[in-house]
Amino acid sequence: MRIYLCSDFQSLIKQSGIGRAMLHQQMALDEQRIPYTTTGEEPYDIIHINTIFPQSHLKAKRARRAGKAVIYHAHSTIEDFRNSYFFANTLAPLFGWWLKKCYQSADLLLTPSDYSKSLIEAYRLEVPIAVISNGIDLTYWRSSEQEQKQFRETYAISPDDKLIISVGHQIKRKGILDFVAMAKALPDYQFIWFGYTDKKLLSKEIVQAVETDLPNLQFPGYIERDSLRVAYQACDLYVFLTHEETEGIVLLEALASKTPTLVRDIPVFNFYKAGETLYKGQTLNDFICYTQKILQGECPPLVENAYKKVSEKSIQRVGDELRKNYLRVLSIKKESTESV
Repeated sequence: MRIYLCSDFQSLIKQSGIGRAMLHQQMALDEQRIPYTTTGEEPYDIIHINTIFPQSHLKAKRARRAGKAVIYHAHSTIEDFRNSYFFANTLAPLFGWWLKKCYQSADLLLTPSDYSKSLIEAYRLEVPIAVISNGIDLTYWRSSEQEQKQFRETYAISPDDKLIISVGHQIKRKGILDFVAMAKALPDYQFIWFGYTDKKLLSKEIVQAVETDLPNLQFPGYIERDSLRVAYQACDLYVFLTHEETEGIVLLEALASKTPTLVRDIPVFNFYKAGETLYKGQTLNDFICYTQKILQGECPPLVENAYKKVSEKSIQRVGDELRKNYLRVLSIKKESTESV
């Protein structure tokens, strides 16, 4: 059994959750010693597609004609496309049509959470769906005190400063407006948002937010994974104010880093119990109040509980689930072939 891990336009998705998911899939298959190709040039039995570009769909169609099993990894939903780029809401119906066309071409859909599965089930596709987390490499998210010290010096954060970070594309859906509002309301704390989006793709409102001139707010853009590894442990609080996610790999990274965490209370985060593994808020006032209480030591630390919970999404477990579902899709393909 050889798998073709297919992700088109790698340079475009490198900085996204899909790019990270692809890396985790490779690690999981290495753990399981399952042979794979990322080019499709070697013979393969299953094509596992992570992207929804036109050429990805064409590869799915060619694979089906050749008798190969097709898995689409449903990272995207209509719901998380909305409120992303300035044209997204207008194009949402067209995007939804294309998404369904891609997913319907699969023998099996994989999606990273029960929540995203429930959304895709509402699309009424005649394709079985399995839930597999994007996973997290628990051994990677560690840093030394020296690395953390250097990180804070790089961004002019003193040892006494309280630092709050967030990570993601600079889009409305990710909660960037609330992040900026928090920085305005809490001038004694330092705020850094890591991530970049071309301003040509952003609404005027978001461009103005990114260009906000505050002494305690920085938008340094995208940073490499190895620097992000240090950032999580160099900060005092990670906030993830996203309005919609299928899982949120950056949240897994923060929890694996044992970083105190505050998120928006949305359905996809029901996996994490509020006040037990992390803190949740619904309004800007909630976020401000929780931030103050957490940084002033008025809230119990939850990082060990959070680490234990996120360990349920380890790369090893993802590998086990991928193997089971690869065997499952080969069985589905065999049954469908025999019934023709």
